[in-house]
Amino acid sequence: MTSPDRALLIDLDGVLYQENKMIPGAVDTLHWIEAQHIEHLFITNTSSKSRLALLEKFQQIGFDTEIDRIITPIVATSEWLQQKAIRSAALFVKVEASTDFSALDILPAESEGPVDAVVVGDLGEAWDYQTLNRAFRLLMQDPQPVLVALGMTRYWQSGGGLSLDVAPFIKALEYAADCQAEVMGKPSTSFYQSALALLGYPAHRVTMIGDDIAGDVEGAQRAGIQALLVKTGKFRERDLASSIKPDGLLDSIADLPDWWEAQKNTASNRSEVN
Repeated sequence: MTSPDRALLIDLDGVLYQENKMIPGAVDTLHWIEAQHIEHLFITNTSSKSRLALLEKFQQIGFDTEIDRIITPIVATSEWLQQKAIRSAALFVKVEASTDFSALDILPAESEGPVDAVVVGDLGEAWDYQTLNRAFRLLMQDPQPVLVALGMTRYWQSGGGLSLDVAPFIKALEYAADCQAEVMGKPSTSFYQSALALLGYPAHRVTMIGDDIAGDVEGAQRAGIQALLVKTGKFRERDLASSIKPDGLLDSIADLPDWWEAQKNTASNRSEVN
């Protein structure tokens, strides 16, 4: 039995956990969501881990879910490349994330041979001039391969502070190779629409919860989805001065049950007045 009213899209890093540390109250909230029979999916721009690795992380923190509830740019990209009949790709992702690309012919590391697509995800500290320049050289081939971005997150909150994510490297490659990337993660509207299709709910009956004012809040709102901003993860007070306005602000996801019940009561009161 699922909730007939609304469904949830929930970001992972910065909302449920930060690196290997759980956000206080997050697991309790996940159990509350299940107890309330609220339909939900986990939607993340994480491109450094496979979907199976993310599932295992859930299990390690004491919460079990189905692997199909986890939506990542890697899964969306693999499906999109197959739909476009793109068979070969150069991957700029961490080794542990490459398993979700098993259907593709992967160009060997260091090779600059012909390829149909250049897929760029989170390489973290593995980025250097040689690696970025290899991606550039591949994109300069004729015909030009398609550049695929596994999300367009600008930065994330690591244990050592804010750290660059995928978007800055994509922007550098777009400028140098004079091309436009296909974005397969947040804030792409098509990525959110794919999540809505899997949920089986229209946009106006779905709430997104995230810590990124641009990728989570603005991206969801552009797709017609209500968006809540949590004050954990990469959140900074200056986000509140942005032109992007969240539909709700929570100290953390631990406050979701109270916010949810308050919204239900407000809707009920309006119904009685009418």
